Amino acid sequence: MSVILAALTSDPNLLRCELHRLQGQVLLQGEPRANAVGVGAYAQEEVLLRRFSSGEELTLDSLVPPHESEALLFHAGQLPVGLSLEENTQPFRSRRWLFALHGGVQGFELLRAPLLASLPDHLRRQVRGGTEGELLFAVFLRRLRDLGRTEDPRLEAEVAGRVLADTAREVAQAATQAGVTRTPTLNLVATNGILLAATRYGEHPLYCTRLEGAAECELCEVTPSTPDTQPAVGAHRRRRTVVVASALKRTTGWVELAHGHTLAVGPDLQMHELSGT
Repeated sequence: MSVILAALTSDPNLLRCELHRLQGQVLLQGEPRANAVGVGAYAQEEVLLRRFSSGEELTLDSLVPPHESEALLFHAGQLPVGLSLEENTQPFRSRRWLFALHGGVQGFELLRAPLLASLPDHLRRQVRGGTEGELLFAVFLRRLRDLGRTEDPRLEAEVAGRVLADTAREVAQAATQAGVTRTPTLNLVATNGILLAATRYGEHPLYCTRLEGAAECELCEVTPSTPDTQPAVGAHRRRRTVVVASALKRTTGWVELAHGHTLAVGPDLQMHELSGT
């Protein structure tokens, strides 16, 4: 099973610190060991993707981008032999959007053609690989396009969350219509660097937590005795970060999303849970 980790933070300068706080809480590898590992982050107006080799040791510190970033989306998964790592490694990117799928659809080949047919030409041309994730991303972008909100920097987190949930439901319904009897696992995560949305559809868990500010940071050598006059103290106290993860070492402090529920987080870092229909 693949692994997803996503974060949206109030202070792009402290993303490294926030990931470090997750030590001992999240897993970065599933079973079998991933051979397709990628992470996406933001550098002002740029969206940057990095790929990791299958033999590279993964740590939370290794995921930190070499620049400040408001958001990060990591995915580690197992690709079948013959699929291009370059075209099929998640997360997928389109303009400012990053997207990843945790799970999949048994018998996906039965619904690939009808889903492709539902896309406008420019989105159909974007689907270059052979995985479910890239095609689901295109369906998500099609739904945003239908609302005229694909590139809208004022897009509300709740709207993005509803679109993400509708994407999962559309694909699940297409699977049923194609004769697939097993319920798909479609845990989807999307971010444009301003908001974060995550939806759980299926039996595999998806968790979320909010890291509150604290005047302690091992990396920055900030301790309770550091004078308040130090700028780093105030910055660390003000920071807030929402994290989504599919694989945990311990669940204390984390909330498991229910099947059919969606998490929507905007720039204010408030967590809104949307129920399915």
